[in-house]
Amino acid sequence: MTKSRTVAFIYAHPDDETFGCSYLIRQIADEGNKPILFTATRGDAGKTGHLGAMTREELATKRDVELAKAVDILGISVMEQAGMGDGKLKEVAPAVLQQQIADFLRRHEADVVVTFPEDGISGHSDHIVIHHAVNEVVFGGQAPSVQKLYYNQMGSFASDISSVIWIEENGKWEVKRRALEVHESQILSIERVFGKLGPDVPPQHRVEAFELAWEHGVHFPKRVETSIFDHLK
Repeated sequence: MTKSRTVAFIYAHPDDETFGCSYLIRQIADEGNKPILFTATRGDAGKTGHLGAMTREELATKRDVELAKAVDILGISVMEQAGMGDGKLKEVAPAVLQQQIADFLRRHEADVVVTFPEDGISGHSDHIVIHHAVNEVVFGGQAPSVQKLYYNQMGSFASDISSVIWIEENGKWEVKRRALEVHESQILSIERVFGKLGPDVPPQHRVEAFELAWEHGVHFPKRVETSIFDHLK
């Protein structure tokens, strides 16, 4: 019997997992492996879409519900939130954030980690803080079970210095669309990226791309892969 693998998605806000990784997460779950999610904040500093004015606690509660629905749609096995300050991760002592991430990865014995690239995709400071925190944990050996680290990219991506794997939509747009829709408070940001959500896949979102940043101690190995599980021990 093939060993079940655990893939940890480490992000800053509710909805980060859905924007960039829905196809991959659903594929992992459908193949009998275990996608798990760590979210550093509850997203209480975000916008409210068409829902009107909310206090930060009201928005946090709303986004908790939205995330729980998305987690169910995507097939995420475990979800944990650290409840740190939204928009304020750069004010958190790096060692504190790193410890929480490392504890999460160790407790669930993650084999593979997926997180933001260096620019955080959007340049959001919270995203960039998470990128560096995950690097410190993985590169520093604070989570010994981790064998590979990927950075997700929005849309198509290619590199001359590293390996990139593409996850095709292959019928999974409906899952991604449904997961995006339940993040109701963030609909304005969603429509800015994906347009009006409908049954047809937006042409620029037919794939999700992931760059192999680290494997068994080697940074940006160059190889051809067919799965994020290739070359695991």
